[in-house]
Amino acid sequence: MDGLRDRIVEFARRASVELTPQDRHARRALAGLVPPGTSVYVTHTPNATVADVADAACAVEGWGYRAFPHVVARRIPDERTLAGALARMRDAGIDRAMLIAGDLTTPAGRFSGTLDVLATGALVNAGFLTLGVAGHPEGHKRIGATTLWHALAEKQEYADVTGTRMHIVSQFGFDPGAVCAWERKLTEHGVTLPVHVGIAGPAPLKVLIRYAMLCGIGNSLNALMTNLSALASVRHLATSAGEVLVHVARAREGALARRFVQPHFFSFGGVAETARWLHAVQGGDFELTPDGGLALRPLAVEADA
Repeated sequence: MDGLRDRIVEFARRASVELTPQDRHARRALAGLVPPGTSVYVTHTPNATVADVADAACAVEGWGYRAFPHVVARRIPDERTLAGALARMRDAGIDRAMLIAGDLTTPAGRFSGTLDVLATGALVNAGFLTLGVAGHPEGHKRIGATTLWHALAEKQEYADVTGTRMHIVSQFGFDPGAVCAWERKLTEHGVTLPVHVGIAGPAPLKVLIRYAMLCGIGNSLNALMTNLSALASVRHLATSAGEVLVHVARAREGALARRFVQPHFFSFGGVAETARWLHAVQGGDFELTPDGGLALRPLAVEADA
């Protein structure tokens, strides 16, 4: 059991987190909890502009973290806006980004997906040579599996040609077994990119379900909705950050350990709550529970409150 605890702590200490441009007081929430140099992703929320994301990313970088701004293809109105935002961030020392297609039915400009953004050469020209791309262990609600695999292969080829350090951030879900099985599919399709395992941070179950519906999580959401009244009997589902983290940490051996290099926590319960929870886990202030999850020690919760 102690070996598993050590593996959980070691894995958690590599974690990245995220915040939104609206988290204007996040510096106070992160201070003392999230170590300097941690990768902090800045999401592009529906009510934010490309400039808002750039400004927030520059602030995060100034706080001593590694800002990873989201570049959401369907929210970019034109190449000039993209180039301006990249230049603004590069001047602040940011040379990395997370590429996402976005959920707008009608794109704001001519970019319908991340491959369109990569094809402009704007990222290379701006010196952005560390990129994250999205991965979907349970598929995508609007994109077929063949298209998804083809897109990943093209992104990997782009990385090879340009010398970009690229990784995959997987979509969160409620079935960690599906994430582990997805690693074998990556290998079968010739995708060698490292994976940052997406995990939903601590949040009420109804909040997680709402975000899962928005993100189009596949089989695990269907199973969860079907069996919500008998949740305890659905053994393969994990509805807390602790359960998913424990499952992945336990499974990280051999090829899986080489592929799953770190976790990434989606802050659906808020950046402050995620930071407090992660800080406790990174410090080993938790107990493993019989149901396969973990529980923070009461003193750790009080100290972080």
